[in-house]
Amino acid sequence: MLHGRAAEQSAIGDLLAGARDGRSGVLVLRGEAGIGKTALLDHTVTAAAGMTVVRGSGIEFEAELPFAGLQLLLRPAMGAVGALPEPQRLALEAAFGTTVAAAPDPMFVGLAVLSLLSAHAGDGPLLCVVDDAQWLDRVSTDALMFAARRLDAEGIALVFAARDGEGTFPAPGLPELRLRGLTAESAGALLAVHGGELTSTIRYRVLTEAQGNPLALLELPLAFRAERPDGRFRPGALPLTSRLHMAFHGRVSHLPPATQLLLLVAAADHTGDLRTV
Repeated sequence: MLHGRAAEQSAIGDLLAGARDGRSGVLVLRGEAGIGKTALLDHTVTAAAGMTVVRGSGIEFEAELPFAGLQLLLRPAMGAVGALPEPQRLALEAAFGTTVAAAPDPMFVGLAVLSLLSAHAGDGPLLCVVDDAQWLDRVSTDALMFAARRLDAEGIALVFAARDGEGTFPAPGLPELRLRGLTAESAGALLAVHGGELTSTIRYRVLTEAQGNPLALLELPLAFRAERPDGRFRPGALPLTSRLHMAFHGRVSHLPPATQLLLLVAAADHTGDLRTV
């Protein structure tokens, strides 16, 4: 169950309904780390019951490899590559290294993406979701954007999720939905499910430090129970799990060096006195 995302679920429902009626559409989900983008993509896939689904993700360590993201996304659909017009088929095969050819024409690769998704779907609707789109390599992003802007009556729903502040995922002209932190009511409801045994003092601390971030609301109680099994409150910041460290480290690494140094000093300080920091 998703807490506090009724508006987002409604927008996704409309997108899927349009695809089922033969109207293609695209939606870009944007937000900070841990804000719930992947959870919404999971909900989208579940809500797409009966539709053909293609799912992929950008990978940070492959962001410099041309067409790596596109190959990972389209691999399940490559069985339909024979149905593509020859210029598109040859361009896609060259991009994926399945044939020896010169560098493919970007326009033909973009057209091939759209044609391949349509062929893979057959006569039914298709959902294509891409998580961590900020880590897609540039040529994969260009091909997907080219295809997204030409969606029409193929019955394709295309959903991207991109994190704020890391990498780049330009999508000018495409519909976007920005995810904000949960309201106090929704954050409290989520914490009640996953941290119901916490004392009122710790619950307040978790809600305050999480600032409506769903991942923090899920992970901070786990970290607290692991580090302080007696459940007793102690001064200082709540402990973090490895997932929280991984989710937010990337954001810090992209800040200016002086800001990173200030954060390091603040993290090392145990006085809580801003004058000392």
